Amino acid sequence: MPPVKEKKFKNKNAKRKKRAALKSSRHTAGATPSISGSVPSAAARFNSLPPSGTATHTRHLAASQPTRSPALEAVASAEPSPSSLTATDVADQLHSAAIHLLRRLRARDRESGIGPAQLSALSVLVFGGARSLGELADAEQVRPPTMSRIVAGLQRSGLVRRHATADGRRVRLEATPKGVGLMWEGRQRRVESLAKAVGQLPENERQQLPNALTLLQKIIRGL
Repeated sequence: MPPVKEKKFKNKNAKRKKRAALKSSRHTAGATPSISGSVPSAAARFNSLPPSGTATHTRHLAASQPTRSPALEAVASAEPSPSSLTATDVADQLHSAAIHLLRRLRARDRESGIGPAQLSALSVLVFGGARSLGELADAEQVRPPTMSRIVAGLQRSGLVRRHATADGRRVRLEATPKGVGLMWEGRQRRVESLAKAVGQLPENERQQLPNALTLLQKIIRGL
């Protein structure tokens, strides 16, 4: 081959190789990375976590915990803890509990056969002793005419009787043996209902009741 043609052939061949090399480098730079190179393995993710016990680890765990909605947070903060209850809060709950307890126990009083007003007046005479009509009315917080009608009904049922004082100036009301027996039977029914409810409590809660009763008795003496 003549020298001039050989030189042109070499130059043309060199340019072709240069273009091929440039094209290959562009293809390599734009290639999509492999999955193994873009997604770390489970072991790699575990090793990337901050060491346990460090402040960074604590912040990482706190950030990963699910958060409660603002509505749930508001409800939780609105519920008073036992240590934050005031004397008025406790008194309100105690008042409600006493009313509900008495209402539940009165359901057994229907077995006595007399009404609640007569039963209440009779209980004063049985457990508190003989009274005058005025004293009994004061104890039951009713007017004397109202108490007179209640006592009249108890007398007709043979549960109460009248007797004059030694000087004959006043009349006292006292329960008859029939009235005493009726009240003790009613008391026994109430106690049985309470005992059944107490027996359903766990042992550790039953052991707390004596202390609670002591506190209740102190509260009653303070009224």
